[in-house]
Amino acid sequence: MNKYIKIIVAALLIIGGLYMMIFTRNLGWGIVIFLLSALPIFLFFKNENILLAFWQLRKQDMIKASKFLNNIKDYKTELHKNQYGYYHYLQGLVLAQEHPTQVEPLMRKALDYGLNMKHDRAMATLNLAAGAISKGRKQEGQKLLEEAKRLDSAGMMADQIKMLKDQLKMPTMQKHMHNPNMRNRGKF
Repeated sequence: MNKYIKIIVAALLIIGGLYMMIFTRNLGWGIVIFLLSALPIFLFFKNENILLAFWQLRKQDMIKASKFLNNIKDYKTELHKNQYGYYHYLQGLVLAQEHPTQVEPLMRKALDYGLNMKHDRAMATLNLAAGAISKGRKQEGQKLLEEAKRLDSAGMMADQIKMLKDQLKMPTMQKHMHNPNMRNRGKF
């Protein structure tokens, strides 16, 4: 649903509540309708599909989370500007297990648009670091890991950071792969 329709619904509820309180002297129902206008206002700033996707991610149900995110057809018309980053962040988390190569641009967009919570920024940075390390960009991966460690003040991602740092220490296969036939070259 377009975000501005929610504001129109809230305005109609406020007008209806005031009408009931003032003109019909139905004070109780007027207050109830007036208070109900808070729901569309809340949903203007926090989209219901984003909230439901977060709920499904918390339950580790990626399929349902993806379904709720797919309900958002055009994020720029349906979401408030503060939620653009979280939309891309959630898209990246849903795709992380099945399509890890598509995660990096989504996490970059999420960080560009902005994430409010520090641990969300840490998780996005950690995903970027993992992508950089897997593509062989060790220096960029190291910088991103340090930033993720700095952002992870609660220490919730310490194990993942340690695992990626261990991956950084491992030699890359391209440098150390040798052709086994090259050893026998001088013997013939």
